[in-house]
Amino acid sequence: MTVANSPRTIAMGDIHGCSRAFLALLDAVDLRPQDTLVTLGDYIDRGIDSKGVLDQLIALQSRCNLPILGNHDEMMLHSRNGKSDFQFWLNCGGDTCLDSYGSSSQLRLIPSTHFRFLESCRPYYETETHIFTHANYKADVPLNQLDDHTLRWLSLRDYTPHLPHCSGKTFVVGHTPQPEILDLGYLIGIDTGCCSGGWLTAIEISTKQIWQVNEKGELRKS
Repeated sequence: MTVANSPRTIAMGDIHGCSRAFLALLDAVDLRPQDTLVTLGDYIDRGIDSKGVLDQLIALQSRCNLPILGNHDEMMLHSRNGKSDFQFWLNCGGDTCLDSYGSSSQLRLIPSTHFRFLESCRPYYETETHIFTHANYKADVPLNQLDDHTLRWLSLRDYTPHLPHCSGKTFVVGHTPQPEILDLGYLIGIDTGCCSGGWLTAIEISTKQIWQVNEKGELRKS
């Protein structure tokens, strides 16, 4: 039985620039000072307000948020490396992200605080029972040996683990959009496609309580 004011660990799927949904979901979850919010990455691109999402995440970081780095966030970081990396990011949704700053061609409009926030994001977060990362895992590879491609890029459509991780812990991931939450017991996928007409999902790990809102910020009724 969960005590009403006991600390909660809440995971949230891919936000993808949907700031209205993000704010509405935070309101529905009603974060408490003792809670931990684990955002699973892909904060930017596709939705119309990547800038607003990053502003909100930065405000939360000092309070309760443990942000994971997604592949789209990684592309934004790498876009500073040169023309080919910049163009690659634009082709994957970076143009929509830059539009939220005022131009789809000028990286200089992005505040340094936004880059620093993404640089501070971690590849994964581990508790006694769960491991949170953006994309995927390999069952027989220890957590600290999983490569960046697996953690951030490997889609569940291309590779779905058929066994629990060797740690025995349940993985919670985003990255691969699903019409509904994917729950294999040992693997939970909570990217439910908010930016493409689906839902932004949050789940409380101990009780499996679920909250979902759409891009308009409307709460899904169970």
